[in-house]
Amino acid sequence: MPELKSETHGPIAIFLKKWLGIEFASRIYIYSLIVGAISGVGAIIFTYFLELAGFVFIEKLAGFRQVRPDGEVHFNFSFLEAPTYSEYMWLLLLLPALGALLSGWLVYRFAPEAEGHGTDAMIDAFHNGKGVIRPVVPLVKAVATILTLGSGGSAGKEGPVAQIGAGLGSWLATLFKLTHAQRRILLLAGTAGGLGAIFRAPLGGAITSVEILYREDFEGDALIPCVISSIVAYSIYTLAFGSASIFSIPELRLSSFYELGIYLLLGVVCVLVGILYVKVFYGMRDRFFKRLSLPPYLVVALGGLLVGVVGLLDPRAMGAGLGVIQEAIYGHIGLSSMLFLVLLKILATSCTISSGGSGGVFGPSLFIGGMLGGCVGLTGQHFFPHIVQEPGAYVIVGMAAFFAGVANAPLGALIMVTEMSGGYHLLPPLMLVCAFSLIFARNFSIYKNQVQNKFHSPAHIKDVTVNVLQNLSVNDVFDRLQNTSEAIVSNGLSYFSLSALSKKLGHVHFVVVDEAENLRGLISLEDLDLPEDDFLRNLVLIEDMVVDSVQPIEATEDLHEALQKLLDSGYDKLPVVRREEEGEQTFLGYMMYEDLMRVYHQEVQKMEAED
Repeated sequence: MPELKSETHGPIAIFLKKWLGIEFASRIYIYSLIVGAISGVGAIIFTYFLELAGFVFIEKLAGFRQVRPDGEVHFNFSFLEAPTYSEYMWLLLLLPALGALLSGWLVYRFAPEAEGHGTDAMIDAFHNGKGVIRPVVPLVKAVATILTLGSGGSAGKEGPVAQIGAGLGSWLATLFKLTHAQRRILLLAGTAGGLGAIFRAPLGGAITSVEILYREDFEGDALIPCVISSIVAYSIYTLAFGSASIFSIPELRLSSFYELGIYLLLGVVCVLVGILYVKVFYGMRDRFFKRLSLPPYLVVALGGLLVGVVGLLDPRAMGAGLGVIQEAIYGHIGLSSMLFLVLLKILATSCTISSGGSGGVFGPSLFIGGMLGGCVGLTGQHFFPHIVQEPGAYVIVGMAAFFAGVANAPLGALIMVTEMSGGYHLLPPLMLVCAFSLIFARNFSIYKNQVQNKFHSPAHIKDVTVNVLQNLSVNDVFDRLQNTSEAIVSNGLSYFSLSALSKKLGHVHFVVVDEAENLRGLISLEDLDLPEDDFLRNLVLIEDMVVDSVQPIEATEDLHEALQKLLDSGYDKLPVVRREEEGEQTFLGYMMYEDLMRVYHQEVQKMEAED
């Protein structure tokens, strides 16, 4: 675990250590358990009010019957009059705008960082915000998302739940007075708890949380805390709502080796449409919504109004759309309808979230990928009926493949979709197509705050330092050092002369050599024990005061080893020597801490220029 040597001093930490004898390496697991429990309860409350809002706005007011997947939570709001399901389509046009207006005002009034898809905000807090999310953000994000999704906005639950869980983890870390690195771990643990609970996918939630931060890496230090938090949150959530998979599927499996070729074609389709999706999503944000000279909440309301227009064309493009995916798995949607829904969903999601509305992109990505999979499956069955026997399998694989490509998260997407559907027999094509999507879509991401790997993240600046310094030896940079001989003095020099030289040069630490220029050691004017009498003090020679036990830096050592020696020595400089074959050493000069840091910054700037 990171920062094992860092001690925390909050009351919880003191109690766990002093009275229970639990060190930090174990305490972080207890903290993760607490974060998971709170995230699980939060997911239950969020689900209830989200379903209530959808029932009131979509079903009761607009009279539109929502299609649900077989395993999704469904409440019987018996205290409200049952809807008549006589549709008022004009309300479907206006409801997303009303929900977006209320959501936008709430967000921009109390927590502007809660706008958009919350996962990206969580990623930004991890990399650039020291893991800090203001306590008000989870509450604002929850209410804003309930208003957005409940009124028909096209978005998913994962972004808000991720930000809500992350905010709870960040708040607990601040309460426990943890370090920045430890707060980041609980931030991810909260994210994993929210995802694992809301999608009933404990392993997928944990893997997605540590993978979504990077395009080519994952946060391994947080994996076990994320697993613990996700399992706890999942257990609490399923106690309330049951453990059934969200999607129910027939017995689906890979029927033929040749079918892998059709699945690869699905991968190509997911990559192409995924790139289009990312471009449209951010193109509408940057080239349309951000250029409007309107108050932010009115821009969000305009986005909601456009969603209503899309809903008039086909209401199935509104909301999260998981029920529509269930129908596609059963084969109840035709080829042309699925193609049309792909285009409408891209537009509706872009209008909802790119305008500043609150919601996630995971649900819409599953929807788009599922419809694409259904299209490829039906087409393959038409031309190759002896190979493609279950088009519904392509819906499952398409969901994972599309999200893997647009989010650069193949493992998380694969496991999440598998747990949500129970389609474990489809792992071979899932693995193949997710890997294919990642390889060919890795330069595009729906999460703009993702970084390439740990060495591009401010959260791992210490790792970057070690990496840069370990790649350079002292020999490589010695001719680039500015001061290598100025503070070298003879051991025959008197203290009086050394004191005058110190005032002239500004050094307090000196390297001492003998008459043959052989290294004798170091001397520090700060630590000398000198006679009080000025006459006797002036008679003292450096040879009488030199410290010869200092370990010099060897020219073959890397800069990280040199830095460690400098820090351990307590001096601002250390002599540099080269070992000869005969076992003797040749004194070359010295290296100062400030020179080493200057070389380091030059190398970092060079790396940034190359990127």
